[in-house]
Amino acid sequence: MIQLNDVSVRFGSLVALHPTSLAFEDGEFTVLLGSSGAGKSTLLRCLNLMNQPSSGSITVSELGNLQNRRALQAHRRHTGMIFQQHQLIGRLSALQNVLMGRIGYHTTLRSLLPLSKEEQAIGLHSLDRVGLLLKALSRVDQLSGGQQQRVGIARALTQQPRLILADEPVASLDPATADKVLAMLHQICKEDGISAVVSLHQVDLAKRYADRIIGLAHGEVIFDAAPRELTPMQAEALYAHRPSTVKAMPRPFRPSPFPLHLA
Repeated sequence: MIQLNDVSVRFGSLVALHPTSLAFEDGEFTVLLGSSGAGKSTLLRCLNLMNQPSSGSITVSELGNLQNRRALQAHRRHTGMIFQQHQLIGRLSALQNVLMGRIGYHTTLRSLLPLSKEEQAIGLHSLDRVGLLLKALSRVDQLSGGQQQRVGIARALTQQPRLILADEPVASLDPATADKVLAMLHQICKEDGISAVVSLHQVDLAKRYADRIIGLAHGEVIFDAAPRELTPMQAEALYAHRPSTVKAMPRPFRPSPFPLHLA
């Protein structure tokens, strides 16, 4: 479980995320929904401290507060990140890109050396799961946008993650490809018991795949419930930035009943 307690983020005078308390349960496929600038990416990137909170705390079960360097290092090792613009190296092969997911398991010096056959097998298996085993040796810049995003998913899987954070992973894809890629990500997460937090702006995809939707506007959580609770009127109000017309259903912040400790 990941717990946010009164977490806020400021960039200078801009409040990107107002004080927010949330708990993300293990195995849950959560969608952060809202328009551009709503605070989705800011919140998502707080979950592995890519964005440093201006206030509040973030704790992970069995690790503790992520401000602790050892806790953060262990958390990031098992947290896969998927980006909208893929963040791949075009001149390298799909397999070489995917194997970068193993870097967190090695020291800086060791990561400069060839990876073991066992780790290469993990990378190939990850490519196989996203249907790209036959493209393992193909340069990434020769792949389609949908294939490149699947390489990004495979790279995250190669980390053997407990959590996947996906920041607008299908925003640059056509609707049909977006649905296929998100369906694949959802299926893999459910099969492997991986928790996922995915930021989206497509309401239909959020309602189709999410276990839970967290709606944001102006850096505030204004909706938090199961997809079936999100009515067309609420979705319209969410994008119209009229928080007062959205019936917010916040989940209460629940401190862990177990003591948090460093692994």
